[in-house]
Amino acid sequence: MYKALLKPLFFRLDAEEAHHLVFNNLKRLYRLPGGQALLRSLYDYQHPSLEREVFGLPFRNPVGLAAGFDKNAELTDELAALGFGFVEIGTVTPRPQPGNPQPRLFRLPQDEALINRMGFNNYGTEAAAARLRQRRASGLIIGGNIGKNKDTPNELAAQDYVACVEALHEVVDYFVVNVSSPNTPNLRQLQEREPLIALLQQVQERNQALPRPRPLLLKIAPDLTDSQLDDILLIARETELSGLVATNTTISRTGLITPEAQVTATGAGGLSGRPLRRRATEVIRYLSSRSRGQLPIIGVGGIHSAQDVREKLDAGAALVQLYSGFIYEGPGLVKQINQALTTA
Repeated sequence: MYKALLKPLFFRLDAEEAHHLVFNNLKRLYRLPGGQALLRSLYDYQHPSLEREVFGLPFRNPVGLAAGFDKNAELTDELAALGFGFVEIGTVTPRPQPGNPQPRLFRLPQDEALINRMGFNNYGTEAAAARLRQRRASGLIIGGNIGKNKDTPNELAAQDYVACVEALHEVVDYFVVNVSSPNTPNLRQLQEREPLIALLQQVQERNQALPRPRPLLLKIAPDLTDSQLDDILLIARETELSGLVATNTTISRTGLITPEAQVTATGAGGLSGRPLRRRATEVIRYLSSRSRGQLPIIGVGGIHSAQDVREKLDAGAALVQLYSGFIYEGPGLVKQINQALTTA
């Protein structure tokens, strides 16, 4: 039904407008009498063989929703009803910010891809924490993807990440430090060895000082070289990270089917979707091999099918996350993946 009826309607709308329409209607449906039960009957699939422990946390299944979809923790209960094993909110910044000017989200249907330059638009940590305190869905692991405000200079970035940890510590199960988005000016400079070590050490120090420290992960770009990935592994060991999220969106436009003029017209931004599948898997395989499988990895990038999930898991991912595939394939994708994993 999604591909035949709903997707063509949504794709006639501006991408961000369609996103908000889906959000609002999902909220309404969930709140109707019997709405939650209906969603679970259609999309939720749980099986004991899907359960796994990663970072010391109990995941009911390995399929999560990547950061960027539910930036402000508005739909966690609804997304649990759609069958996700975990949801990563954010990217959240200490203070609210509007993000980049619209339009800032674009579809490339021929490539089953998205380009976004959202710019960490969110309502801030206080709003996200307040919503998460009210959530009711049990068994759903919540990750907090955290970033710095656009007007915070890089030399003070650690203060923003620490502030996010302090504000969200009680309401999330793990944290992801996001220094790999291409849509905040100069943010990716923080991926360089020295500034990244300094930042992660400060964030980890504050995290460990709080009651029940949360697993701390780092989200990395797919555009890093092998030598840079080696540095990431050394940094992860030095700062005692619990794992990595691989990967964020890419600034590359190589190999797209969409006409170059159309791609150029969309402007700057991070590319996600099918074109990212191979590179994301390569990064996962490299990191898993070099770390001898000792550093858990959440695999993200180009997952549109159960076969794509198996590819990521075979490459060394412990868990996976969807975003663009969820948009192109619809909510039934989560159930399809989980059912396939139980019969693998």
